[in-house]
Amino acid sequence: MAPYRRKSSVNAAELLSRRSRGIRDAGTLNRHCLKLLRGILLQEDRNFIKVWSKTSKSTIMYENGKVYFENYQNCYSCVHAEPQTLYKLPKRSKHEKIEDALLCQSPLDKTLSSPSHQKPSLLALAANNWLYRISAETGKELQRVYLSPNYRFRYLGWDVSQETFYVKSVQNKEAPLARQAGISQNTVMYLGIFHIFPLQVVGILEINKKVFGNGVTDVVLSQGVLAVSYSNKSVKLYSFEHIVQRYLTEKLTLGKPSPLLGNKIVGDEPFGIPVNIQISDCPPVLFEVSCSSNGVQIGGYPWHYIYTPPHKNHRGTHHICSLKDNTVATNGIQNMSCCSLESDGIFFHPDDSGRIIHVGPTAINVLKILGELNSPLPSKVVEDFSMATHRNNPASQVTVTSSGRTVKRRFNQLDDDSSQETFRMVEYEDELDLLAVVLTNGEEEEGRAHIRLHDNQTGQLQRKIDLVEPWDETYRHELFFDKDTIVHIEQKNSNFCCHVYKLRATRK
Repeated sequence: MAPYRRKSSVNAAELLSRRSRGIRDAGTLNRHCLKLLRGILLQEDRNFIKVWSKTSKSTIMYENGKVYFENYQNCYSCVHAEPQTLYKLPKRSKHEKIEDALLCQSPLDKTLSSPSHQKPSLLALAANNWLYRISAETGKELQRVYLSPNYRFRYLGWDVSQETFYVKSVQNKEAPLARQAGISQNTVMYLGIFHIFPLQVVGILEINKKVFGNGVTDVVLSQGVLAVSYSNKSVKLYSFEHIVQRYLTEKLTLGKPSPLLGNKIVGDEPFGIPVNIQISDCPPVLFEVSCSSNGVQIGGYPWHYIYTPPHKNHRGTHHICSLKDNTVATNGIQNMSCCSLESDGIFFHPDDSGRIIHVGPTAINVLKILGELNSPLPSKVVEDFSMATHRNNPASQVTVTSSGRTVKRRFNQLDDDSSQETFRMVEYEDELDLLAVVLTNGEEEEGRAHIRLHDNQTGQLQRKIDLVEPWDETYRHELFFDKDTIVHIEQKNSNFCCHVYKLRATRK
């Protein structure tokens, strides 16, 4: 018979004591610590207080406790009571400026060959086609790779599940004179794919019209799938694994010579990395769908996809369909019937639960898919929980003047009218399992915003946080909720501003 174990909560002192004694149940300790932090965060005597603001003439970025200014040149850490300078990179010329960057953190369950790979780093793509790996803690350059002298790379993207990232070139556009002369430009763009932990090149491939057809507007790599978007509002998916297996001409190693470069070193200037994935014919299409400019999303369990048909009469209507046979799920056509300037948004929940979040100006619906993997019956979409704004009664469309004349309004009030409480965005804090919902209310002269924290499993409201600075909906806003820190980045004309809030004990 197993010994009796008393079920009781463990306080912070006991958790710290266990850690000091070297107890190795790190996962359990981490869960206890986060549960403890969530409890502290939701206490009435705690509140988020604005501790710091900083403006910039260039875009401000936030990632995992760090705020980046001046094209990633200046980095501030948010782990302290107030953000502090972590590092400043040497000034770069316009030719060398960082165009895009990704934060890279190694998996905890792996021991890598080099200590520098074990620590977080910033993958930075410069305008001169250099790819840098920079220490996220010190700004020290750890590695550099020259990509190409022939085509300009500008964008970076993650394929997280495959521990892969890609670099994408600018899109080639036919010059009017060349088109008039009948000279066709077949190359659309180039894609370079790399493994990380450690940094290794998979290859560079060309996206061209002869293989993928006319009208290619964009290409992304996700979940091991090459997704190609077309100007006729269709999306085609191809297996990247199949492409590599069939069309790879030579395996490349950074820092080693390659016959494709005349035995020059791969990744050195001025040679770069050669095109070693030569696609000669169109690969098999795994999946194809016609959709609006919002594209297609795949997720859920069993696998489903969400798309909006490209026709005008389907605008604002989202279809949730089975990926297996393309059948629309029961209750799978979602439409909030919004009358608003901003369209509603729908996406698979980032918590990997397979649920769906549908965000409109007056309501947020969290949906779940019910269905069996091999069942002949269609799956069903049901509401898990929903949230709603608090609004006054809608104004009457008919007004009677003092003289007795009846006047009828010609236009209805928009659902996202700035004078009414309106949902603006949803941010998920995975470690605390909370949803941070941003709402605005413009009843005062200046628009104001507050954040409602909801339990991710039940939707129950936990607390409300007021933002101090005004919120103007005509400008772009971003909000990040990261444990004990809230970061609000706003753009006003050509200026940007970052506001940081930290959790503090408040005196009564």
